[in-house]
Amino acid sequence: MHKYLAFFLVIMVCIISCDSNRIYDQYQSIPEKGWNKDSIVKFQVSGLDTIQPYHLYINLRNNSQYNYSNIFLITEMNFPNGKVISDTLEYEMAYPNGDWMGTGFGEIKESKLWYKAGVKFPEKGTYQINIRQAMRKNGKVDGIANLKGITDIGFRIEKPLSN
Repeated sequence: MHKYLAFFLVIMVCIISCDSNRIYDQYQSIPEKGWNKDSIVKFQVSGLDTIQPYHLYINLRNNSQYNYSNIFLITEMNFPNGKVISDTLEYEMAYPNGDWMGTGFGEIKESKLWYKAGVKFPEKGTYQINIRQAMRKNGKVDGIANLKGITDIGFRIEKPLSN
């Protein structure tokens, strides 16, 4: 019995210590019918050090219903004072042979996508990160109304690793 308890404690310490640079890590689920082109996934972050630089990531979970090798996202970082920084991003989601780039076993794959490096949050207050999909079929002007196969969207903030 004690042997199993000790093993469990060692595993828990490893899991917790392996992610010691995590500051913020939240996910929001996407409805089964798909990620609507007008749906904005929002994350609110506060209490960040105003001097410390951070690395920012967008995490996506997808399943086999996702029919594309890449994804286009539009992001907005809203500062407490009203300033907004917008970006249009493209990420590869699959290798040329069709295998998913994400990690995980089974049907769900998770991709940790680099968003910004060395970002400082100079103002005290609440920052809001907005993410929406901007996928279109080749040759079409209108976006894909309900993008299927994306199951969860996450936003993560990490402290840079020390040298």
